[in-house]
Amino acid sequence: MYNRFYEFGLSDEVLKALSEMGFEEPTQIQKIAVGPALKGGDIIGLAQTGTGKTAAFGIPIIERTEAGRTKHPRAIVLVPTRELAIQVAQELNRIGQNKGITSVPIYGGQSIERQIRSLQKGVHLVVGTPGRILDHLQRKTLVLTDINTVVLDEADEMLNMGFIEDIGRILEKIPKERQTMLFSATMPEEIVRISSRYMRTPEKLYVDPKNMVVAKIKQVFYEVREEDKIKALTRLLDVEDPALTLVFCHTKRDVDEVSGKLRQMGYDAGAIHGDYTQSHRDEVMSQFRQGRLDILVATDVAARGLDIPEVTHVINYSIPQYPDAYIHRIGRTGRAGKSGIAITLVTPREYRQLRLIEKSARIRISKASLPTREQVIEARENELVQDIEAVISEGEHERYLPLVEGLLAKHPEKVIAAAAISLIAGELEVEDIAEMGRSHSPAGSFTRLFVTIGRKDRIKVGDIVKSISTGSNIPGRKIGKVDIHDTFSFVEVPADLADSVIMSLNDMVLHGKRIRVQTARQGAA
Repeated sequence: MYNRFYEFGLSDEVLKALSEMGFEEPTQIQKIAVGPALKGGDIIGLAQTGTGKTAAFGIPIIERTEAGRTKHPRAIVLVPTRELAIQVAQELNRIGQNKGITSVPIYGGQSIERQIRSLQKGVHLVVGTPGRILDHLQRKTLVLTDINTVVLDEADEMLNMGFIEDIGRILEKIPKERQTMLFSATMPEEIVRISSRYMRTPEKLYVDPKNMVVAKIKQVFYEVREEDKIKALTRLLDVEDPALTLVFCHTKRDVDEVSGKLRQMGYDAGAIHGDYTQSHRDEVMSQFRQGRLDILVATDVAARGLDIPEVTHVINYSIPQYPDAYIHRIGRTGRAGKSGIAITLVTPREYRQLRLIEKSARIRISKASLPTREQVIEARENELVQDIEAVISEGEHERYLPLVEGLLAKHPEKVIAAAAISLIAGELEVEDIAEMGRSHSPAGSFTRLFVTIGRKDRIKVGDIVKSISTGSNIPGRKIGKVDIHDTFSFVEVPADLADSVIMSLNDMVLHGKRIRVQTARQGAA
């Protein structure tokens, strides 16, 4: 098993792209999948959503694809939703940026003419939903005769959404001499049949979600805007008053920026990441262990192997990309049988990623409210009192007693003390943070959601409304139109509450069926 990307023997172009993306070491699925995939063999990867599967198949595809102009695509990735198509294509484009390998997403709800123009220019990789891929095949605007690699991503999800027949029709049009990679969180019988029919002695790779369990750690998240993150972080540091805190950022640039801002604001913060020399990292780590630094800002890899029982708080300034990275991060606290606190700052756009972490790691992360301005001011005042008492107990004030005698001849004791404290404290004013959970959409605007349950499942309008009201604490009167079809339904919810509804309903069991919820495609019936 490889523990560093360079150990796979990747090209400089791909390694540079991974570094620019902030990737410092492979995730578990990448460690076990990239090597076999580079050899061209068929692979079945069993891993939860959000564990880094895109890079697990994307790195080998990019590495094995020749740069230069191409008339027809060389690889195709089939995904269940348009959101995933966009996400996967973007990541593949980032991995292939230095090598000149291009990817295009193909999905319903976007102008097919625009997609045709993109295909006519020539692309190396196509990422698409089965329905729209078939549309292009029927129009002959997509040719699959040069495909040498096929990926079925989230295969069980495509099965649940009724895409299996479409997948079969697509695979029949691709040359049989190809590499096929299938990634799925579960392995239902239908998926087994597909692998038997369309794959050649695939190698099965498995990431066990049971290994992703962390106990004795209190886990909470705070919803903040991106521009308010540093203010939220300092509020938490002031009120929580942790002994030693690890702050994780996604990129080296973020580490430098966050640690720099903290130092400017008077916090004892250090920073480590892969660009620092080993001697610098050793020195910073030594200061942190000894308590000379209260806060250590780091990337995932830089903090690898850190075992300091005194770390009480782990703060995810940047939400981890993968659930296993989340588990690795928060495992830096709660050491040696002690309890710990894990805090994650989440922007509204990152709710889906938070949900993936909860699902894959089989945990529940509680939402909390940021400390108020009054709580922050009180915490800072208490710290100031403690500092003054420490000076008195150590006798460091005695040299100033003659100066105080002179002042007492002019002013009362309380006035002198208050004036001295005001000089020490400076400005205790706390910056505002925008209250989250308020609508950023026009008043009365709705978001339409797609729910994978319908009449055939004996579902009624009241069932859906009750589930939303109970799970998201939304009054029934605020829920808009509900359309129930044979196998699926649509429901309108307030736009500013859509993410909350999706989180609460996803994976809920209604009438014995586990449902999935997502934003409905534009133009859906």
